[in-house]
Amino acid sequence: MPITMYQTCVPVLVRALSNLSGVLAKGAAHAAERNIAPEVLLNTRITPDMFPLIRQVQIATDMSKGAAYRLAGEEPPKMEDNEATFDDLQARIAKVIGMLESFKPAQFEGSEDREIVLKMRSGEMRMNGQDYLLNFVLPNVYFHTTTAYAILRGVGVVLGKADFLGKA
Repeated sequence: MPITMYQTCVPVLVRALSNLSGVLAKGAAHAAERNIAPEVLLNTRITPDMFPLIRQVQIATDMSKGAAYRLAGEEPPKMEDNEATFDDLQARIAKVIGMLESFKPAQFEGSEDREIVLKMRSGEMRMNGQDYLLNFVLPNVYFHTTTAYAILRGVGVVLGKADFLGKA
């Protein structure tokens, strides 16, 4: 049986966000154990021209919810991007996971051929659903979840590959 767009989207993104939640929990624990102000970690960047940890999580969650809604032919809901604490980020992740889990496989039928139009600063991007998911969403979600992991690992949070990958 061929793999479906739903299988390639929803469970994969739920797993990535669930694992990100675990990574953030370790970051919050690290800050508490070492008496580091959480906002220090939340605003840490790998390099000055990259986004801080908070924004990495916001983008990963936006990409994830946007994928499900667009592939289902719906407009993704906007989020305020006002998170300031580890708890705020955890709540955002939980909310997006809830959104993803509310979708049914039937909503994704035919979505591989659905035209997806993204309004970017540089202009419109147009692609079919399959290209959108495989060549835009998944690489972006993994980039931002990896960057969040790397930020926390870089400040000394004890993390390993299993934290990023999660349980199979």
